[in-house]
Amino acid sequence: MRKLVLTLSVFITFRAYAQDALKYQTPAQSIVELAMAAPSPAVNFSRGDLMLIMDRTGFPTIEELSQPEYRLAGYRINPANFGPSRASYVTGIRIKEITGKREYAVTGVPAGARIGNVTWSPLKKSFAFTVTTNNSITLWKADVATGEAKQISTRRLNDTFGGAFRWMDEDRILVLSVPAGIGAAPEKPLAPEGPTVQQTSGKAAPAATYQDMLKNPYDEQLFDYYFQSEPVIISTAGEKVIGKPAVYTDITPSPDKQYLLVRQLSRPYSYLVGAGRFPSEISIWDLQGALVKQLAKNPLDEVRPKGFDATSNYPRGHQWRNDAPATIYWIQALDGGDPKKEVPFRDVVNTLDAPFTAAPAELVKTKDRFDGLIWGNSQLALVTEGNSTKQTVKISRIAPSHPGQDPVAIIDRSVNDRYNDPGEPVMVKNEYNRSVLYVSPASELLMIAPGASPEGDRPFLSSFSLKNGKQNILWRSQAPYYEQVAEVIDPAKQVIVVARESASTPVNYYLQNLKKKSAAIALTNFPHPQPLLEGVQKQLLKYKRKDGVDLTAMLYLPKGYDAAKDGRLPVLMWAYPREYKSASDAAQVRGSAYRFTRVTYGSPIFWVTRGFAVMDATEMPIVGEGDKEPNDNFVEQLVMNAEAAVDKITGMGVGDKDRIAVGGHSYGAFMTANLLAHTNLFKAGIARSGAYNRTLTPFGFQNEQRTYWQAPDVYYKMSPFSYADKLKTPLLMIHGEADNNSGTFPIQSERLYNALKGNGGTARLVFLPQESHGYAAKESILHMLWEMDNWLMKYVK
Repeated sequence: MRKLVLTLSVFITFRAYAQDALKYQTPAQSIVELAMAAPSPAVNFSRGDLMLIMDRTGFPTIEELSQPEYRLAGYRINPANFGPSRASYVTGIRIKEITGKREYAVTGVPAGARIGNVTWSPLKKSFAFTVTTNNSITLWKADVATGEAKQISTRRLNDTFGGAFRWMDEDRILVLSVPAGIGAAPEKPLAPEGPTVQQTSGKAAPAATYQDMLKNPYDEQLFDYYFQSEPVIISTAGEKVIGKPAVYTDITPSPDKQYLLVRQLSRPYSYLVGAGRFPSEISIWDLQGALVKQLAKNPLDEVRPKGFDATSNYPRGHQWRNDAPATIYWIQALDGGDPKKEVPFRDVVNTLDAPFTAAPAELVKTKDRFDGLIWGNSQLALVTEGNSTKQTVKISRIAPSHPGQDPVAIIDRSVNDRYNDPGEPVMVKNEYNRSVLYVSPASELLMIAPGASPEGDRPFLSSFSLKNGKQNILWRSQAPYYEQVAEVIDPAKQVIVVARESASTPVNYYLQNLKKKSAAIALTNFPHPQPLLEGVQKQLLKYKRKDGVDLTAMLYLPKGYDAAKDGRLPVLMWAYPREYKSASDAAQVRGSAYRFTRVTYGSPIFWVTRGFAVMDATEMPIVGEGDKEPNDNFVEQLVMNAEAAVDKITGMGVGDKDRIAVGGHSYGAFMTANLLAHTNLFKAGIARSGAYNRTLTPFGFQNEQRTYWQAPDVYYKMSPFSYADKLKTPLLMIHGEADNNSGTFPIQSERLYNALKGNGGTARLVFLPQESHGYAAKESILHMLWEMDNWLMKYVK
């Protein structure tokens, strides 16, 4: 009897703690082969006759991901090398002549080097890049003529904010370096000197649920230490320090290289918002580091009005004008930053010319929130403004030489109206080596557009008349390929590089001369990175939900599958809901059946090799037209979308209605939990890195601008946590322990799991150590796929 009790005790103990002791697992070999396939090379064009072909790293190991990391003011850094703690790198570079046959490797870089920040010099005679090691980030330069690379400074760069160097001219590079005499990092005190205190004075300061904020005085010391840098100009003549160490977020040379635009941060810091809203001083220096002009000294930006179009009431967005030698422009809110105020204009753009002694000039006012400026010349610039609530965008032309003028709208549309998206303008380099609009002698722009259409995406290149707004398509992707303009080599002669792919062939690059109408010349010949997917069938599905809204999904079927012979298949449906202000926008076709099927780690397409029919990018629109808010009937619309998708796949004779799973990542995970709580359509669900209780994101989420206190019923009804007692369908939840996304704290999954467990639901919760909102480590990726595969095989197939 004692032996029996002991045996049962050991067995029960094992069962209770087996999950805690689970080691990283590996899924089926077909999934491993797809997941671990080497990434295809990346390319980088010189805007001339050269291109770089860059080999990229695969997934890091969990050991690499577990290196020291500090999470400070919205950034995640590696304290050992003053750089980002999570990054992908280039492992090798080849230089290729676009119009010739020569292709040669860059030499001189240490074996196994982690290369990043590859940037062409102004005249394209060389390019600079960083090499990251465990304890430093250093600056290197490669000569284009020979391919020889060498380290050009022993200084360690500080890349915590990103953008650690900028070219000034062909010889000089401005860097933000780790200060030479920085000393030792602050030591964490054994005991705190006092409590951590925050206080509000009655002013509303709504803020999203940001993560990785500063939490105490020690974090503030770490931020000061690791984010401080020393500006240095490096050239063949030597190195010149041009400023004292400080927390510089950015230092940018003027187009004429005579001045520097400097932004630096100061205390008091915030525990509520990130570094981008800390007190800042924006100044202009000369090249010796002497102050020329202080443009703004902005206080801590914690208190803002409500709404996604809310902004700071301080001068913001200081930048150099690209088409002038040394002119600064910035934006000032005219509504106090409050989008709910009734005002004739929301923002004004001000400018100030060198030597910066005159009063600022008013360039243009915008009726909606300013969203960007694209410079051309003294007679042309494009101003973008938008309204997040109405989901609209407007682009207008102005003549910078005539400040204060009324802008002339040339594009005014819904941001979700992809069919009428004219695209992005082609840019060229001017005499200052700055990007400006290409304008033809006929006063036309060249536009590169995604080309959405009822037949799917068909990217195009067009001319766009600035006189009457008419577009003339010069080139367009043709079936059976998906093609897009990767680079415009010569806009006047219409020489372009096209990235071409098909459902069965990977992306490769081709040179085309549109005016000569000559045959395309292949520049690359990248092989199929995942041969296991050859023969997989792909189809764009079109169907309607019961209220008439058109929907689409991309269907993948196993190689050789024939519904008439092979019968119905289990189905994995993967989706992500999106909000729209127009049913017609929601109904537009998205995607293309001609795109190459490349499986990335987060894709559901793995399971087509396991005998599933996979519905990817299954449309789940949530529409609120006119004064209605989309989320007022979120659940009802979600259910309609799912019912229509299930009816489509089963009505084709492909899907088995008793073997359908649904899944998604982030907001798709939120969707998944809601569908399992409110329908009986699915046999299982997979929810990765989601948020399930909207009261934990009380100041808005996704495109919901109302707060919890303004719309408590909406927050309650949208939260699957509120219906945990009804969620009985098996749910697999996976979450990164170090999730850094706004709103998707790991506690969201933990609380829903506990609610399901307490109500007798069937669920499994998997936390991936060291992982953020997206997952990175090889071991984590494979284990995630193992968990998903086991769940689908057990509950669906």
